[in-house]
Amino acid sequence: MIIPGLRTYKVNEWARRPLVDFILDSLKAAGCKILHASQPDMAPFVVTFETPTAERIGIVAYAFLATRTPTKNRPSDERSFQLKYGGKASYGGENLHDLWQDPFGMFTTMLVGIDPTDGFCVAADPVLHSPTKFFIRMEFKDEHAEEIKSKGWHVWQRTKRSVSANGPLFETLAGADKAHFLDLVRFERAGRGLDPGDRLLLGERYMSQLPTSHPPMLISAAVEKDIHPLAKQFELSPDEIMDLISGASRLKMAVRGWVAEEHLRATLTDTTGVTHCERLDEEGGPDILIRYQNGPPLTLECKNVGRQTDRFGNPKVDFQRTRASKGDPCSRYYQPSDFDIVAACLHSISGSWDFKYIPSADLPAHSSCYGRINYNVRVNDTWSSQAANVFARAYAAKGVAV
Repeated sequence: MIIPGLRTYKVNEWARRPLVDFILDSLKAAGCKILHASQPDMAPFVVTFETPTAERIGIVAYAFLATRTPTKNRPSDERSFQLKYGGKASYGGENLHDLWQDPFGMFTTMLVGIDPTDGFCVAADPVLHSPTKFFIRMEFKDEHAEEIKSKGWHVWQRTKRSVSANGPLFETLAGADKAHFLDLVRFERAGRGLDPGDRLLLGERYMSQLPTSHPPMLISAAVEKDIHPLAKQFELSPDEIMDLISGASRLKMAVRGWVAEEHLRATLTDTTGVTHCERLDEEGGPDILIRYQNGPPLTLECKNVGRQTDRFGNPKVDFQRTRASKGDPCSRYYQPSDFDIVAACLHSISGSWDFKYIPSADLPAHSSCYGRINYNVRVNDTWSSQAANVFARAYAAKGVAV
């Protein structure tokens, strides 16, 4: 099978055959019918198959042998797989390789280390690693291998040894045994382009969040009483609604914002000294209103940080409205008086629903729009993870003692 734009590499058939066999045997054991499988002497490996529910899937697998080889000056519990095809001399000094992605979404790209002996594999994010250099190693630990073998599925985060100027400091790896390899394929298909935090969240909840290959489910009268009213209104199952959100990037971004606000509300409600907390639903207004120690109201704006940090490791917030008023380009930027405090949700980077806070008056001013806040905000050491301290600062700025 020839795929336009896919760069291929001549490899040792004998050395790579166990990797192809692992993939094919795993899919067959899951009840899949193999439609096409490339020969193991040419990488990456291309496989197309049909699932038991007649869903047709194609994968392009950059697959490498995962081993446990004790190495001098390396941890004794370390395992790894090396990304390499061919010899360095064959690259002509240009050792930078794009990991192909199907622009039409028909094929799913996988970057995976396979241990045929122990019967499991470990997948890294092919989008995050493209382009990649060859002859680099992806390390993981014995404990990760044991979790995969005992549970069949495991996800975890790994600190990146090499970080680009705006790249994330860590990545999320996913491991599966042979019985869950088809799940891993679906995981990579659903998780394409996700930031490490979202990739971790998807992996931790893959049983309920991964798109399925089942046909649309009709809601029977027997279970209708247990279905959420919105699912009844849409005439979709809850899983189909989640699939819809997962497959629409702008919809998912909007939902993610609301989810962050709900986690913020829950966090503040449990914060010592907060005597009132409610979500607001006013177009263009702040997101949360609180009272601290029965003081006057304070309003908060909740923002998700991006997946990439600056070169100092500080999370970044794109701090502007989606559009400006006609005739007033500066109206796209916030004013300090629009809310009292900004809460930055760190989930995209930390993988947890953690927040840092700062009074809006302490944010940097816009360089050309007087009285407006700069749109390029960094969550640096002027922010605090202690909400109560920031509440006190905001009250002090208002001349209120609590």
